Amino acid sequence: MPGWIFIIFRSIIFLLLLFLTTKIVGKKQISELSFFEYVAGITIGSIAGEVVTGLESNAYHGALAIIVFGLVTFFADYFSLHSKKFRDIVEGKGTVIIKDGKILEDNMKKEKYSTDEISALLRQKNIFSIADVEFAVIEPRGNLSALLKKENQPLTPKDLGMKVANEKEPQTVIMDGNIIDEALRWTGKGRGWLYTELEKLNITLDNVFLGQVNSYGDLTVDLYDDKIQVPQPTNRPLLLATLKKAQADLEIFSLATTCEDSKEMYKKNAKLLQDTIEKLQPYLKA
Repeated sequence: MPGWIFIIFRSIIFLLLLFLTTKIVGKKQISELSFFEYVAGITIGSIAGEVVTGLESNAYHGALAIIVFGLVTFFADYFSLHSKKFRDIVEGKGTVIIKDGKILEDNMKKEKYSTDEISALLRQKNIFSIADVEFAVIEPRGNLSALLKKENQPLTPKDLGMKVANEKEPQTVIMDGNIIDEALRWTGKGRGWLYTELEKLNITLDNVFLGQVNSYGDLTVDLYDDKIQVPQPTNRPLLLATLKKAQADLEIFSLATTCEDSKEMYKKNAKLLQDTIEKLQPYLKA
């Protein structure tokens, strides 16, 4: 058998073997690695490379080594899930690097991080002043977690006592000009509704690169032709404006009439409508 055919054959076999081993080990091998997983991944790749190129004459020995390293990594993850002490040994612990806006130099030296590296990690989180940080930890996988001091944290609707609507995952109902019926059913809509919405936007299905339905039932689209300006959905803001106008009209009627019974009726309904607007406003804002 020619050498190049032998290498192709081995490459395919060991590619499948590496794929199965990675599936057994789990997704962590392709995301953030612990020290143990990092070492195991490098070793498995090195073994596969040597076996594929023929540097290791016995392919079965190479396959056995990959299986052993894969199983060791799998069981290491298994025991890490069931034992904190084992997990601390294999994956390590987080190290506090900043506390009350001050750098803990001893911990920083222990983890072999320089001030520039800490500053760079903070800048990646849009934090440019160490004094603004209440607490920061170097996690076992090397990333930095930081908590800003209370006065430096951005305001949230909860801080302002505002009610906001819950957001749901947008459903992609059009992709590459094709309708995805399963996603459309998840939204409770049908093809008739979708074609009607596209007609309102004055666009054709073939020109839609991506179309999504948000949690409010509005259709948003991205077109192949970026020069075309697509109008934003206005159903909710128009409904809110209509409700506010109706409430204002009721108040005007209550002031204009001289009949006490009518005045009381208008005031009562104006208040009911105002209460309704306050409840619906988080859902009807654009």
